Amino acid sequence: MNKLLMTIIMAAYCFSANAGTQQDKMKSCNADATAKVMKGDERKAFMKDCLSAKPAATITPQQNKMKTCNADIKAKTLKGDERKAFMKSCLSAK
Repeated sequence: MNKLLMTIIMAAYCFSANAGTQQDKMKSCNADATAKVMKGDERKAFMKDCLSAKPAATITPQQNKMKTCNADIKAKTLKGDERKAFMKSCLSAK
């Protein structure tokens, strides 16, 4: 019984956490559609696209560094232990 209760509580918590972001997205899309003075089918199509759009992925500085180091490795055509050593020094450099 306790496991069932905990499962229900966790599901409700997860749902409420996601509901807030979806509500924020709905408000934002609605505001954009209103600002663009959209009505009817045009508004429906815009809202569908806006609500289904995924948020832009943010690239962390570490990911950016990995991308740069990998590009350097490709340019130098390093492989095996040389590649590992280069990556280690490249990623640890500030």
